[in-house]
Amino acid sequence: MSVPELRSWRAARPHVMRVAGAVRPRLARATAAVRPRIARLARATAPRPAPGTRPRTWRYTAGAATAGLALAAGVVTAAGPWHATGQRTAERDRAAALERTGGADHGYGSDSFGTAAGAPRPAPSAASVLTGLGAAAGPVRAVPAGTGLARVLDPLLDDPVLGDRRAAAVADLTTGERLYGADAGAALTPASTTKLATAVAALSALGPDHRLTTRAALEPGTGNLVLVGGGDPTLSAREDTGGAASLRTLARETAEALKKRGLRRVTLSYDTTLYAGPGMHPIGVNDNLAPVTALMADEARTDGSTSGPAPRAADPAADAADAFARFLRGHGIEATAPGPAEATGRARTLATVSSPPLAALVERMLTESDNDLAEALVRHTALASGKRPDFAGASAAVAARLKSLGLPVAGASFHDGSGLDRADRVTPGLLTALLVKAADPARPELRPVLTGLPVAGFTGTLTSRYTEGAAGLVRAKTGTLTGVNALAGTVVTEDGRLLAFAFLTSGATDPQAAQAALDRAATALAHCGCG
Repeated sequence: MSVPELRSWRAARPHVMRVAGAVRPRLARATAAVRPRIARLARATAPRPAPGTRPRTWRYTAGAATAGLALAAGVVTAAGPWHATGQRTAERDRAAALERTGGADHGYGSDSFGTAAGAPRPAPSAASVLTGLGAAAGPVRAVPAGTGLARVLDPLLDDPVLGDRRAAAVADLTTGERLYGADAGAALTPASTTKLATAVAALSALGPDHRLTTRAALEPGTGNLVLVGGGDPTLSAREDTGGAASLRTLARETAEALKKRGLRRVTLSYDTTLYAGPGMHPIGVNDNLAPVTALMADEARTDGSTSGPAPRAADPAADAADAFARFLRGHGIEATAPGPAEATGRARTLATVSSPPLAALVERMLTESDNDLAEALVRHTALASGKRPDFAGASAAVAARLKSLGLPVAGASFHDGSGLDRADRVTPGLLTALLVKAADPARPELRPVLTGLPVAGFTGTLTSRYTEGAAGLVRAKTGTLTGVNALAGTVVTEDGRLLAFAFLTSGATDPQAAQAALDRAATALAHCGCG
């Protein structure tokens, strides 16, 4: 198979080759050691599809438990080219050859965000930091506890640029053993590292194959058409949806169904009653988050962006319904100006569109620190848990899910799913426990928590960080609010061991300096032969 060299690869080649030279020895050693054990784990952990389950959908889950583990042992130094998002195209080829799926490339192209119709086929993630994932025994040794990590981390975490409060924990991802703790039980403001808890709770409650469905329903015996929001903030009104559910497709299929019934004029309304309570986050109007509602298109962004802060529509549901009405008119259906109304239980569904699977949504949420997705996923967690789908009920549902998984929730307090609320409190011990749980071979449904973490120097919120030293070796969720800096993820050490770490700080006055200090701490772990 011939793969053309991309312009992005030509530009990135010098940097990638420097990274490759730095990580080749340690990952080659780890790969050789872990290969036999991964083969055993793959056979042991492969899920069995239940009767009636779609085979292709089950391959996605199986991919998280088997191909994800096998690809985790691959070496990041394999020849390019690289995708513009930082993923090696060689990984895609290898996955196709193995006829397996798993991970994602964390981009938003039409071939990278799953498919709205049919089963998902995400590409494998750049996986160097997943070396040894899920291992319980064998040649890859656990890191012995002792003073080595303290000697490395204590001076770095004592840096005054980190503010007046700091807490940290490091654990062995293969055993869960705590290797280092500095106030590891202290509950501090976690900022966006809260999304790790959101991800674990949502995947546990709903499963990785769950999809969010938006529908159009017709009230019987009338011309009343209702656009029913399914709580999918990735629903897109754009021509190129990047694999997300398409509002245009929903309008086209609805128009076809209406014409079959002899209807060419409808009274249009929209239903947002899937969620409860106020939609405005406690932070108020903010470019980091749209008002939380069960119906919106493109996260209510008004500037054409796909990630990051952006101006938002004041009424996302009304804007989405207006777009739906325009699309209906384009297909020969006249629609009144839409208004809010709840669909009755008798309303007949005419057409539906569904999001990519939850596994892909979780990966996007973590890679891009997507606040809109985070708030949606905690509300779906609440619905699956019998809780009221508002800020309070969703937060209670997350805490209950984590407790049911046996995670150390003492001291933790959740007030949203995104981490934008400064009242949130999480401990470093809980953050590392979440990562350890996600690596558990008995919990393949949680694997997207790890595959969604940004890769240092390549993807998401870590794209421009770790450009030297630990690029490709650190994979972590970032967290930043005024005076708050956090980092939690996984790292491959000098001798090929895999650690989970969490650093929480508050009181910093220079956010860039604090961020750099945390990056130095994670880099030190990567270069640590502390065992």
